[in-house]
Amino acid sequence: MSFLDPRTLAFVLFACFIAVSFLLCILAATGNDDPTEFYLGTSGLSPMQNGLAIAGDYISAATVLGTTGTIALAGFDGVLIASSTVLSILMFMLVMSGPLCGHGRFTLGDVLSERLSERPARVNTAVVCVVVVLPLLLVQLNGAGSMLAVMLGIPGNAAVTGCTIFIGSLMVCYAALGGMKGTGFIQIVKTFVLFAAFILLAVLVLKRFSWNPVSLFGTAADASGFGGTFWQSGRQYGDSAAGRLDVLSAQLTVALGACCMPHITMRLHPIRGLQAARAATTWAVGAVTALLVLIVIVGAGAAAIVGGPGLRTADPTGNDTLLVLTRALDPGTEAAHRSLLFSIVACAVIVTTLAAVAGLTLAAAAALAHDGLAKVVFRGRLSPDRELAAARTAIVVVGVLAVILAVATQDWNRQVLISFTFAAAGSALLPALFYGTMWSGFTTTGLRWSLYGGLILTVVTMTFSPSISGAPLAVFPNHDFQWFPLNNPGLFTIPAGFALGWAGSRFGRQPRHMRRPEPDPAPYAMYPG
Repeated sequence: MSFLDPRTLAFVLFACFIAVSFLLCILAATGNDDPTEFYLGTSGLSPMQNGLAIAGDYISAATVLGTTGTIALAGFDGVLIASSTVLSILMFMLVMSGPLCGHGRFTLGDVLSERLSERPARVNTAVVCVVVVLPLLLVQLNGAGSMLAVMLGIPGNAAVTGCTIFIGSLMVCYAALGGMKGTGFIQIVKTFVLFAAFILLAVLVLKRFSWNPVSLFGTAADASGFGGTFWQSGRQYGDSAAGRLDVLSAQLTVALGACCMPHITMRLHPIRGLQAARAATTWAVGAVTALLVLIVIVGAGAAAIVGGPGLRTADPTGNDTLLVLTRALDPGTEAAHRSLLFSIVACAVIVTTLAAVAGLTLAAAAALAHDGLAKVVFRGRLSPDRELAAARTAIVVVGVLAVILAVATQDWNRQVLISFTFAAAGSALLPALFYGTMWSGFTTTGLRWSLYGGLILTVVTMTFSPSISGAPLAVFPNHDFQWFPLNNPGLFTIPAGFALGWAGSRFGRQPRHMRRPEPDPAPYAMYPG
């Protein structure tokens, strides 16, 4: 195999990214000798760097592959999902940046324990954070394992399993070595790589249609199989009332669920001051919006060039749409060889996944080590060295668990796990965060009701939804025990989570001893005055 072979070039690019990532993590690790530096990074990042890191956390491989496929297969419904992502990061900037930035906090448990009973706030929040993060972690690992096997040209489930384990090992190394600052650097590099890949794809697509977007979108409608209704709502879940409610529910779930994901809110904790937080999130909004515009162009290009029937034949879920498009854009390449374009795009997706899983793993491990072990089990008496060792051990534990579950669920429809993650975050974490930072009447009982009530409702409605049974793309397509009509339960569970938080605070039994804990002086030492 010569160096000029596209697969070899893609492997070289991938190896270069790994080398650069490890170098960045090593540079970041030089100051990671206590928990404050590991969780926050005391030297900090500029607003632009923080913004690009936040954008990198927002745009995961699930967003890149899933949104592109939804636009190509469902037209306007996919554009609505992309718009919901932009709306989500706008809400993140306007609502979350003020309460969460600065003050030396490490986790969401730190934020909620400032006004509520400390032990219940930390334990309950840590449990829900891990449950919310794990499904999205599985999606990323599954996608990266499959993509790496395709890029290397190794067929079979055993190859996918091996590639998944390899990606999981890299994920653990990045998070354990680099901490918050190291994963931030990786997210910035990933954002530039992703922009380069999608700009290339968008240019190639528009060139096919003489740089005329009207011609592109018109051809996409004609080739989709839906005609003029392709750019109308109702294609993804059907034109019935339930289908339209499902689209609305998906929009609400993405908009409200993504903005409170632990690995994203964690990016605000090191930023001191509302002005710096708004500057960082402004950069993030711009980067996410620009990338989603490119995704819309590429998704429409896939529908126009490949056609709806061809895309559904390749993958009814739409996750392979991006790679099918790259093959169609380079039709002269023999089937036995991967085109250079195909290999570059596959490499960009793998890079995207690696960055995402590192941030997710760090967020889950921080909840376990800092909230669960350091603050609850040892009641703040754990030395900085031991807490740092505990955090790195938790990263290994989360990584091993995630790889095992990813291998076990590699044949599942990934959209099910994505829907669950965002619905659970919006139904459990968002009410707790909103009430916990903005309502003085919020109580520990209200926190429990919103966290566990929202989570349980999400589990129940997802279990008995068409995503799990009774549909061709369900997890169990040969069984039918559904009674909840929506694939995305957020339209019901998110308002219910807010209602449970309010009811628990108003009518629930309160603990006999409610105390407002004294702030831990160690995290604040990095902020003079």
